[in-house]
Amino acid sequence: MKYLIVGLGNIGPEYLLTRHNVGFMVVDRLASSFEVKFTMERLAYHTEIKHKGKQIHLIKPTTYMNLSGKAVNYWMKELKIEKDNVLIITDDIALPFGKLRTKPKGSHGGHNGLRNIEEVLGSPQYARLRFGVGDDFSKGRQAEYVLGQFEPKQLDELPEHLQRAADISISFCLQGLDKTMNAYNQ
Repeated sequence: MKYLIVGLGNIGPEYLLTRHNVGFMVVDRLASSFEVKFTMERLAYHTEIKHKGKQIHLIKPTTYMNLSGKAVNYWMKELKIEKDNVLIITDDIALPFGKLRTKPKGSHGGHNGLRNIEEVLGSPQYARLRFGVGDDFSKGRQAEYVLGQFEPKQLDELPEHLQRAADISISFCLQGLDKTMNAYNQ
């Protein structure tokens, strides 16, 4: 059985530890845990994990956030992976920092990466792991906030939350979405 786990983010060193790149950070944690390395391929950095009889493909789109759907669509077709076996990992300002929530579908909530995925796939019906980054910004400063760095205290706590998100991602592949939501959604 094949799965595709997509970490959303933006390429380039200026985005490395920004809130908007937390999806990249989660798939980086997964790759590190399984001692695999990403290679630059078409529209994404890609690697593969073989775990308990599952082929788990990880990608970090190189299309920048606003065109993430292009990479997701390409890799789903290239690998012949159905939408039910795709998990999108994204930052979410509607959740407090470190809060993790898995959902089977939903609105894009103003998130341009999710908006583009929904447009390209023609549906909001795809699993997502929302990683809370909080909403400590003034009106009109949302873009600046998500493209900003985590606070020092948050950076200290970040590895624990990234590991939990990586665990949730593996559970999605091994246990399915419903069992994963029951086990991990708080």
